[in-house]
Amino acid sequence: MITIVTLDGPAGVGKTTLATRLADLLGIAYLDTGAMFRSVAFAFGDGAWELPVDQLVPELNRLDFDLEGVGKNSELLLNGYPLSPQIRSEEVGLWASHLGRIPVVRDFLRRNQQAIGRMTSLVAEGRDMGSVVFPEARHKFFLDASIDVRAKRRYSQLKAMGMEEDLERIRAQIRIRDDQDRNRVVAPLKPAPDAVMVDTSALDVDRVLEKLVEHIKEKGL
Repeated sequence: MITIVTLDGPAGVGKTTLATRLADLLGIAYLDTGAMFRSVAFAFGDGAWELPVDQLVPELNRLDFDLEGVGKNSELLLNGYPLSPQIRSEEVGLWASHLGRIPVVRDFLRRNQQAIGRMTSLVAEGRDMGSVVFPEARHKFFLDASIDVRAKRRYSQLKAMGMEEDLERIRAQIRIRDDQDRNRVVAPLKPAPDAVMVDTSALDVDRVLEKLVEHIKEKGL
């Protein structure tokens, strides 16, 4: 039986770390849907969101995603190749947020995500996993935290990856992404009606992970 666990929430809330570790504990694949948006944005380049739909669609149809591995060893492939580390920059994240407002882009990636979910059990993290992409998922969580906490976490994450960013710039970009994600017409960022809400502001990763695992055990995998 295929099991889907969804982790949704805004930028910098800790979804990636938690989803990876949770997938490891459960022994299932980890799907980073944000990386899918970022990789499309990186492939298309700055300003791609201003292209007419009839130009975007054929370009999207040239892309094919696959997911290999389990837990922290899960790896997304785009047209058979690993995703570029450059997709993690704040600039590409902002491009992805712009592209994410376009219905044909979201529809294309939703179909790819659902196709992957039909093939394997997984922990899927993103913005609308529980509300739109996997509405029938057995376990749904929505993570949140204050913008200051999220900016500091994102700064530390990028620094650990060897990417130098300015904290105030990160905070400003998170505000922009929050506004775009929460107010877009298609699939806005919001909890699924049956999602478990978890505020991670005052909790470390281990404690949040405990909460997620406790809920999953209570409900059954």
